[in-house]
Amino acid sequence: MLAKKHPETLDMFRSRLDQVINLNHPLVKLAGQIDWSFFDKAYAEHYSDDQGRPSKTIRLMVGLHYLKHAFDESDESVVDRLLENPYWQYFCGFEYFQKSFPVHFTMMNKFRGRIGPAGVEKMLQALNQSAVKTGILKPRDMRRVVVDTTVQEKAITYPTDAKLYHKMREVLVCDAKERGIKLRQSYKRIGKKALFRQGRYAHAKQYKRARRETRKLKTYLGRVVRDIRRKAFDFDERLQSHLILADRIFTQAKHSKNKIYSIHASEVECISKGKAHRRYEFGVKTGVTSTHRKNWILGIRTFPGNPYDGHTLNDSLEQAERLTGEKIDDAFVDLGYRGHGHEGHTQVHLVDGRKMKRLTRHVRGLHKRRAAIEPIIGHLKNDNGMSKNWLKGEDGDMINALLSACGYNMRKLLRFFFVPILRWLKNLLFSKFFAYEQNCMALTTF
Repeated sequence: MLAKKHPETLDMFRSRLDQVINLNHPLVKLAGQIDWSFFDKAYAEHYSDDQGRPSKTIRLMVGLHYLKHAFDESDESVVDRLLENPYWQYFCGFEYFQKSFPVHFTMMNKFRGRIGPAGVEKMLQALNQSAVKTGILKPRDMRRVVVDTTVQEKAITYPTDAKLYHKMREVLVCDAKERGIKLRQSYKRIGKKALFRQGRYAHAKQYKRARRETRKLKTYLGRVVRDIRRKAFDFDERLQSHLILADRIFTQAKHSKNKIYSIHASEVECISKGKAHRRYEFGVKTGVTSTHRKNWILGIRTFPGNPYDGHTLNDSLEQAERLTGEKIDDAFVDLGYRGHGHEGHTQVHLVDGRKMKRLTRHVRGLHKRRAAIEPIIGHLKNDNGMSKNWLKGEDGDMINALLSACGYNMRKLLRFFFVPILRWLKNLLFSKFFAYEQNCMALTTF
């Protein structure tokens, strides 16, 4: 049930936050620019009017997700910092300083599952509307964009056959124990020793011995699978899915397609982007759409199945137009988008460094701006939580990418509101230095 707003009551024994904090702080100014009622209307359909326990306020949950990805925190740490930071509490809608945890960090995961990727898109849309409202982002800036793809990595260990065999056997042994299936042998101890030896042999470049231990782990997995199939009377959905997953792991070879790289995240794909320092990345392909100038992220989405870059262009442009409400006139892309087949009103410019000299000076400058999206992707991964995705499933991939874009745009807004403070400090220091010089000159003259 959605929490109802109660009329404001004055507490005579406590000071309001707006009376004790600096109202020129960037977070305070940004809180006044965001249209929080937009979220109440957008998310009302996800809550019941008269059933269930009253929920936490939507502003609190949205504000926590903004702060989490703007400052690269986890669900648990952002709630901990909220308790000790009055500016974060004001941003999340509190009137008085909170001395106890206002929300448990597990509620953030439930909120994300409730609104889904479509609801998180509205959070990115609201931030861009705030940027337009303050005048930082002009409507004309959103008509010319840059589109590129990257890989959002999943929080998994580097996959090897030995790890997959060992982990899959452990999962099946736990399933059998929960269902009262008595296995002939669980291979708990000798499987762990075989995995340890395999890693040590591979590190010492004794590959023949390492392959022998890998074959042992594969044999242990096959024995457990056959033992469960013989003795299980009822295959429930969970056990059946694990057995199918084990069969796929057991039969996949080096050059197989649609391989499994993680037990708990079977949707992970192996993607090669041609990087010299990292040949393969394990996650999902992600398309980023940013403005040609000022580097604002207008749209971001994931593409399961590792499609060709050119086939993702239509969806990326459609999302950016839907969230901004502006028609995109020009899109600048790299040569990875050759053969995109886009037939819309947007003119797609393929940036080829070998043909730069043939272009006019103005057009050459427009093409060079395409490279500005590369540091944007770097900031998304290093500063806003897109380097390792801990959320579950394909929806979790999409939600994490969108929230990372929200954190990136929010940091840009905070920098805009921080500029007046820097100017005030500069003037203050200059006036004090000027007064100090005057006093020194007066003393020297005396």
